[in-house]
This record gives sequence, C-alpha cells and structure tokens, in this order.
Amino acid sequence: MPAAGKEQVVEVEGHRLVLRNLDKVLYPATGTTKGEVLHYAATIAPTILPHLRDRPMTRMRWPDGVAGPMFVEKNLPQGTPSWVRRVRLPVPGSAADRETIDYPIVDDLATLIWATNLAALELHVPQWTVGPRGGVHSPDRLVIDLDPGAPAGLPECAQVARAVRERLADDGLQAFAVTSGSKGMQVYAAISGRQDTDAAREYARRLAEALERDMPRLVVSRMTKSLRPGKVLVDWSQNHPAKTTIAPYSLRGTERPFAAAPSRWEELDTQRPVQLDHRQVARRLQTDGDLLATLTRPGPRLPP
Repeated sequence: MPAAGKEQVVEVEGHRLVLRNLDKVLYPATGTTKGEVLHYAATIAPTILPHLRDRPMTRMRWPDGVAGPMFVEKNLPQGTPSWVRRVRLPVPGSAADRETIDYPIVDDLATLIWATNLAALELHVPQWTVGPRGGVHSPDRLVIDLDPGAPAGLPECAQVARAVRERLADDGLQAFAVTSGSKGMQVYAAISGRQDTDAAREYARRLAEALERDMPRLVVSRMTKSLRPGKVLVDWSQNHPAKTTIAPYSLRGTERPFAAAPSRWEELDTQRPVQLDHRQVARRLQTDGDLLATLTRPGPRLPP
C-alpha cells in the first residue's frame, strides 16, 4: 500500500481504487499522512476484519485531518462502489413507517481501504451482526465501556477492568481488555448470540450497579455529570442495539494517531497502562498476533 505521493491507482482484490491526497497530513502533531494511515489499514486488515465482519459500520470522518471538522456518517455516500457490501436497516426508535439507513459492511480488504481513503479514521460497530440477507442477529459480544472522569484516568480504568474481569469469570465469561485510544478502556466478552439485546443490556446494567455498590469511591454506573469527577463510569448502555463502540484496532481522531489496542491482563496487573499509537499496535501484532482472536467465536449464555 503506497504511503506517499498525491494520487495512486491501485487494484485491491480485483477492485480498482483511486487513492487521493496521500501526502495530506491527517495528524499534524506527528505529521502522519493519509498514505501512512492507509498503510496502517492494510497492515492490520487480516486482524481487524474478523472484528468488523457482518457488523453495520458507522464512520467518523476527518477529511482535512484531526485539526479540522469531523462528521459522523452512517449512510453510504454518493459514489460508493457497487461491490461494497451493504445492508438497509430501519432507523431505531422511529415510527412504523420509519426511514432506513444503508450501512456498509466492511468485511474485506478492498472495502476497508475504500473507507480509509475517505478519511474514515474511526470505525464504530454494534455488538450484533447481520446475516447474508440482512436479517439482524442477536448480540454475540458484551461490552463494558469504562470512561474516566478527571482526575481519574487510565490507571483507574484498569483497576475497574480487573474487577469487571473477576465478575465475568464468576459467570463463565472470558474478559478481554482494550485501551480505547482515547481516554478509557473497554472490556469485552463473547456471548452466545442466542439471547436478545435486552438480556445483554440488563446483565451489563446489573454488573455496573453491583460494582458501584462495592466500589463507591471509584465507580459510578449513572451518567449524571455531577457524579463522575474522580470516578470511572461503567457504561453498560453500550449494549443497546442503537449504540456502537469503537472497533478494536481502529484509529482514533485524537491529536496523535492512537488506536484501540488489546492489552494483556498481566500488563494491567503489573504496569501503568498507556494508550498506544498505530505504530505500536502494528508492532504488537507482529509479536503477539490478535489477543482478541477468541472474541470472534461464540461464547456462553448470559445468566438470567
């Protein structure tokens, strides 16, 4: 994948793509160019694609780089190639005659490069998937989003993540930790995909409220702003079907090119956690492979 030049035509998996403005700096603080962002996308493709497969994608785009304006894009833009897989879904919560959104499904390298070429730096997906004909499946992942309120930060998130891991383990669930590339963390667990979204959301809510009772000086389960300073919000609402979460390995639209990065639990137990940039994530993949590989496999049922 080219990392320099103003424009190049490439063939990706039999599809012709015109990559434009490769020299444009998307992260001014580090001088990271669009070409380098495309190179990162191509590097992580074998790892990120299983975490994107069959999930309708919402994109956050920074056409002029992270110092410029950003917009959220759900619908496919005009000019989307016909070969991009798509699914038409109703707008959640609207009336019976509700409108629909045509989402892309990013499940191959060509589509990932197409999206990245549009300066879609952040890739957000739900915890549920769609089938070949567009039918919506039940969630196959549980996510607990940990959002620190200053002066709390990533170390406090790691402390709460360890408590989440213990509670998930008590229910037979394997926990996976991901530093978000922004302020906080996510803890994931694979679930069966045979229970509806209400079951996942209620399980996450009970977990968050139990942590707040047991760790009241550190944890809050409610979004009330006045409750959050110095504490970690255990955001269970990310399991709502209308919500999306940053995809593991996705870049963030932060000042520096940080990415959502899996962590080993040993690291969180013994070291001060930090957010990782795209180069650090790529190096880790070379040595560790995908620490989230088993997250893409079916997990157990949630307890009632």
